[in-house]
Amino acid sequence: MILVDTNVILDILTDDPKWGEWSFNTLETQQTILAINPIIYAEASIKFDKIEILDQALISFKRLELPYEAGFLAGKAFMNYKRKEGRKTAPLPDFYIGAHASILNISLITRDINRYETYFPKLKLIHP
Repeated sequence: MILVDTNVILDILTDDPKWGEWSFNTLETQQTILAINPIIYAEASIKFDKIEILDQALISFKRLELPYEAGFLAGKAFMNYKRKEGRKTAPLPDFYIGAHASILNISLITRDINRYETYFPKLKLIHP
């Protein structure tokens, strides 16, 4: 199983001229279950007016619950970020997404690797 970051999903759903092809081809070549969590779902929802359309767009993704252990790890990663003079005041979705993949010991497909590499160094990333 692989967790798919929102940016990859939106690249495909919006036919992004720069990243759409890479994102589509990357998902197509995976030989495993592609998954999302409630945070990825929430981030993707901003591009849709109706939940039914969003659900149809995401029908091929397995929906995972977000375990409390991921929340704990996200909080620890966020505090590390703050110690390094991070400017955000609340744990960002990326911390939860990275923590979730880390807790499950699964890969993450993303284009946004900087924060994941820094705060989840053992996380296996699939990226351009």
